[in-house]
Amino acid sequence: MKRTYQFRLYPTTPQQTTLTQWLTTCRCLYNTSLAERKDAWHTHHQSVSYYEQATHLKAAKKTNLFLKAVHSQVLQDVLRRLDKTFSHFFRRIKKGENAGYPRFKGKYRYDSFTYPQSGFGLEKKNKKLCLSKIGSITIKLHRPIPAEGVIKTCTIKRNVDHWYACFAVELPDPAPRSQREIKKAIGVDVGLKSLLTLNNGETIDNPRWFRNSEKKVAKEQRRKDRKVKGSNNRYKQNTKVAQLHRKIRNQRKDFHHKISRKLVDSYDLIVYENLKITNMVKNPHLAKSISDAGWGQLMCFTEYKAAEAGTFVEYVNAYNTTQLCSRCGKIVPKTLATRIHSCPYCGLELARDHNSAITILARSTYYVASRSLSSSSGQGLSIEPV
Repeated sequence: MKRTYQFRLYPTTPQQTTLTQWLTTCRCLYNTSLAERKDAWHTHHQSVSYYEQATHLKAAKKTNLFLKAVHSQVLQDVLRRLDKTFSHFFRRIKKGENAGYPRFKGKYRYDSFTYPQSGFGLEKKNKKLCLSKIGSITIKLHRPIPAEGVIKTCTIKRNVDHWYACFAVELPDPAPRSQREIKKAIGVDVGLKSLLTLNNGETIDNPRWFRNSEKKVAKEQRRKDRKVKGSNNRYKQNTKVAQLHRKIRNQRKDFHHKISRKLVDSYDLIVYENLKITNMVKNPHLAKSISDAGWGQLMCFTEYKAAEAGTFVEYVNAYNTTQLCSRCGKIVPKTLATRIHSCPYCGLELARDHNSAITILARSTYYVASRSLSSSSGQGLSIEPV
């Protein structure tokens, strides 16, 4: 199992200059290599492989001082990144998907470089990250890396005016989840009014991080648009706008981490709807609110935490979970404005999202199997809530 651990870096001013120069060099190498592949195909109808470009890189380093200043494996990883981009491009073409041709990277569109094997070392006692040809950079180790984990790669990432180190760590596989007994199960309905509604009636409010900061972001954006393009003042104002967006992302991410941890620690089975979020955000009236809620990120966090804890996460068919009555199973049509489920057949009346959460749990194969096993044995599996 692989996990990524991200830590904040605090480079000195000369180190920041070096890191920025490396990003510029890597970006130029990426664009040059992309142009080489593009020209070779249009001119001679030939494709250029990674190994051919790696051979050219070895020769170019002898005359280019900027390439020579960067660690060799970092430059090789840039070529591998481009090669992966083309592989994904051709894969999408074969599947008949909408495949965009790889694009050239602008000045602010290339923000990371990777040490794929060696060239980096972590001094935990001194809280330093040693990078080849750069030096020792102060690092904030806010959480420990498991002793049994093996660090495979180190990626240096720039996020506006902050620098981060991302370690890809290989960890032992967790115990098989089939050994865990399902005692507590929960159905989760994601929404916009309430971020989560559980089948026991509990709700978690939607913080609406972007919506609450939207006016402030718009104000700073207007200030940026009034600056002269290419000026230092516009660059500074653009940084302020980016910092606001970063703060919103961090608030949302922190909230989702806390909610997903609470769910994983409290339940043995967590059931979500299998939503097509990519298609849902095509609705111009709901796109901003859905993106602000971050359903996909929350589900992703829950899934990887559950994999470590041995908890089951299941995605069920989302068709008619809102329209179906959770008691009698009849279809009760509703519009988006209808927030109360009132069944004319069995008389059930409760919140729309609560009814949906109950239906979601009832569609879980794990939940149905556990209830059947509990009924046949007459003991052992206390599924909550029923």
